[in-house]
Amino acid sequence: MNLNSILLDAAAGSAGGGMSGMIMIVLMIVIFYLFMIRPQQKKQKEIKRQREAMKSGDKVVTAGGIHGRIKEIRDNVIMVEVAPGVSLKLDIASVYPVVEEQPKAKK
Repeated sequence: MNLNSILLDAAAGSAGGGMSGMIMIVLMIVIFYLFMIRPQQKKQKEIKRQREAMKSGDKVVTAGGIHGRIKEIRDNVIMVEVAPGVSLKLDIASVYPVVEEQPKAKK
């Protein structure tokens, strides 16, 4: 059997089988939404909230992996100081705030 005959057999299934097939498709879409789309939307909202909370002096990392401190924020442009006297002008969408890690206690 090839793929075409399998698909034709599935499409030509009995009336009850067609209904269960439709339920399976809807169920797959719901599972896809719950496990893939919804978590990504939550992550995007969190990143947006963090970007809105950024201020001068905060540590950031760019999408390209460059670490620096915010020098100035204007509209959608951010000035990041990567070394003393060296600043980069970047789009705010390519900058992510750095979460400060707590130092681990020695045992």
